Amino acid sequence: MHRNRGSFGRICTETMSCRWGTELWDQFDNLEKHTHWGIEFVERYTKFVKERSEIEISYAKQIRNLSKKYQPKKNSREEDEYKYTSCRAFLMTLNELNDYAGQHEVIAENLTTHIICELTRYIQELKAERKSHFHDGRRAQQHIENSWKQLESSKRRFERDCKEADRAQQYFDKIDADINVTKADVEKRCSLKARQQAQLKHQVAEDSKNEYLTYLQKFNKEQNEHYYNLIPHIFQKIQEMEEKRIEKVGESMKTYAEVNRKVLPIVSKCLDGMTNAAASIEPTMDTKQVVESFKSGFEPPGDVEVEDYSLSMRRTVSESSYLNSRGEGKPSRSNSRGKLWPFKRNKGSGPEDCSHLPPEQRRKKLQAKINDINKELQKEVDQRDALTKMKDVYVKNPHMGDPNSVDPRLEEIGQDIDKLELESRKYEAWLLEVETRLAEKSDPHRRQSGLYESNATTPVNNNCAPVNRESPDGSYTEDHSTEHHLKSRSTDFDDDFDDEDPLPTIGTCKSLYPFEGQNEGTISMAEGELLYVIEEDKGDGWTRVRRNEDEEGYVPTSYIKVFFDTNAKGAMTYI
Repeated sequence: MHRNRGSFGRICTETMSCRWGTELWDQFDNLEKHTHWGIEFVERYTKFVKERSEIEISYAKQIRNLSKKYQPKKNSREEDEYKYTSCRAFLMTLNELNDYAGQHEVIAENLTTHIICELTRYIQELKAERKSHFHDGRRAQQHIENSWKQLESSKRRFERDCKEADRAQQYFDKIDADINVTKADVEKRCSLKARQQAQLKHQVAEDSKNEYLTYLQKFNKEQNEHYYNLIPHIFQKIQEMEEKRIEKVGESMKTYAEVNRKVLPIVSKCLDGMTNAAASIEPTMDTKQVVESFKSGFEPPGDVEVEDYSLSMRRTVSESSYLNSRGEGKPSRSNSRGKLWPFKRNKGSGPEDCSHLPPEQRRKKLQAKINDINKELQKEVDQRDALTKMKDVYVKNPHMGDPNSVDPRLEEIGQDIDKLELESRKYEAWLLEVETRLAEKSDPHRRQSGLYESNATTPVNNNCAPVNRESPDGSYTEDHSTEHHLKSRSTDFDDDFDDEDPLPTIGTCKSLYPFEGQNEGTISMAEGELLYVIEEDKGDGWTRVRRNEDEEGYVPTSYIKVFFDTNAKGAMTYI
């Protein structure tokens, strides 16, 4: 059946294209296995890309969640941290990281669109095409096998008939030989019958031979058609299908690389953004910001003066009588207990003018409030302008709307603008007051000490901050976040001087505004009330006053008008 054909043994070289139809004419089963493996390889590569896409999506999701986790929460302390360059750089890094995650999502999307979906569709087409080609090959193979079976059948029949003809001829020859010996009539008749039988068998064998030759000629023709036309044509289509499959895999691999390469410029920009964010960090600016955030505006306390308790032993009777007549003979018990320091955290929002805050922090707070008011004011002005234009359009085009329908809203906005302007002026006045006090403290010429004029009672500016006293009791400070809670600090002399007389008065004051004095160490006062001054403002915004022997405490210096007694000891102040 299979002939040794030299043309089938050609060797594929680089200069000659290998053709499966001629080179692999007898490898039908192996080609079927190979093409099945090729489809499995495409499916395996598709699964690889799909898993890579899932990894990219999962990675992008984790990166986004990480970025979101460390983003500053609204209305939280973390927002205040981003005034530092390092924190702002970290925020920029988080934003760039979020964009970086987006590029991994782009990779996953492009892998799915350009490779996974495309290969999935192609695999279905490839399976259908392969099935069709091998179906044609099996049908051709079945046809040639049937033709070969017919040839074998005719060959065996021809062989059988030839053997029977030979046996009939041998039988006839044997009888014929016996006839020549006996010459009997019966034997002659048998010889004639054997001759006829041999001739018949020879004719059958001849017919079988002719049939065999016919089938042989037919088979050779069909075999030649099978191995030189049908199989090469089918195998060539399978080869083209396989080459297309391999080319498709190569294109997918190239697309895979391009999908990753396409995002590299943006990924590089994200990384450059992170680098620029790191380069924007300025340690000097951050340390300066710490000063801006926590600077109180107060000056460090001065030296503590000597408290000479032996002076009271050397006082003359007349001097003691004079002081006692004014209720100044006994030093205050609280004087021996040290200064009132510090203020505790204020759980409330504090006064509207932020007077509970240190000067520098109060200035910042008032400036921020003014900025917020101006923003709101600008919004209202923009709304008013827009409604005014709308009303003009309605006036010119009555069919578009009633101009009077805008008036109520315009009136409401006008009232809001008036309120905001009034609010802004109020805060600007407080800001001017703070800035003036800060300027006075920062000007060394305005801080030089001097004696008051010879008048017995001279009104003094409320912003005075005396530092030279007869019996200084320490200095005071205020904190943005501290309550007006004054706590006395005990000294080593508490138990020894519990019975000392109260501090002498150094002047009087008149309250300009009412003050509740709910915190420890403060005293309440009504508007217009007259009180004794026993301790001057040391720059912390508080003055110590006395109402009677049992009631004394601190009041805001800005709430009173002070009249110092120049005859009293320590009646020296700084302006």
